[in-house]
Amino acid sequence: MTENSSKSPDTETVDQAFVRKEVYGTVHENTFSGALSFMRRFYSKDLSGCDFAVTGVTFDSATTHRPGARFGPQAIRSASVNLAWGAPWPWGFDPFDRLAVIDYGDCDFDHGRPESIPGSIEAHIDRILNAGARSIVLGGDHFITLPIVRAHAKTHGKISLIHFDSHSDTWKADNEAGRVDHGTMFYHAVKEGIVDPSTSAQIGIRTHNSDPLGFTWLDAQWVHDNGPKKTISEIRRLVGDTSAYLTFDIDCLDPCYAPGTGTPVCGGLTTAQAQEIIRGLGGLNIHGMDLVEVAPAYDVGDITALAGASLILDFICTQAQYLEPKI
Repeated sequence: MTENSSKSPDTETVDQAFVRKEVYGTVHENTFSGALSFMRRFYSKDLSGCDFAVTGVTFDSATTHRPGARFGPQAIRSASVNLAWGAPWPWGFDPFDRLAVIDYGDCDFDHGRPESIPGSIEAHIDRILNAGARSIVLGGDHFITLPIVRAHAKTHGKISLIHFDSHSDTWKADNEAGRVDHGTMFYHAVKEGIVDPSTSAQIGIRTHNSDPLGFTWLDAQWVHDNGPKKTISEIRRLVGDTSAYLTFDIDCLDPCYAPGTGTPVCGGLTTAQAQEIIRGLGGLNIHGMDLVEVAPAYDVGDITALAGASLILDFICTQAQYLEPKI
């Protein structure tokens, strides 16, 4: 079932986030106006029949440098309307004709009780997964991936991580299981037994860590030397048919492509390289993704937010190729 873009006297083509009658399809709306949602998808708390729920986690208290990623979901949604007018290139089809995707709004938590926030995030993702949908999360700083992966592990068992980043986020944190830090969460994920490093890949790494904790690094120089196609092949070899989760820290991209982030590191991937790699991951058993660390206060012309929205859209297209829709 799809909508068409022709106007009629009883058809509203403005504020599609609220007035659309059908979750499928794309209706053209002026990019410079209207209520914002991710890709103009319907804002809804009804997860029945939903393939993917896009949701924001507006948390950045775990960042170690420049704050501001709490505004990332808002920026990504705003940038995404530039892409929400037809079939994305180079796919040649509209993924929203095939998949029911809603904007589920943001995760609710009490910022005055920071110790409760990880549990709030986990419970929020639990609700999505327990309804039979898959989650796409707009961050927020990268710490949020830990409670998200905890929720996924309860549903899907031990997870293989496909992790794009300039940092490994596996720095040792002895006796600090409750610490909220966006540089240690995958150390905890491995120690908790919810992520299997032997079937995981960390792509774009370019900061020192003497102990990769069993993860395979396809670091930034490796990607530059070997190219996206070999990177895709190596990710697919490592992950195989295991249950996987994709997490993309926008600082995986070089700062010239993603200046709007808290901890930029030179020498990173281009947006085109990252897009090509994600486009090559179709068919893997990826149950969800997040894109984190977009901090719009440091952005230039919204290029970081637009890169984030584009990478998420490419991921949705890979899923639309292989997932059986619920219609």
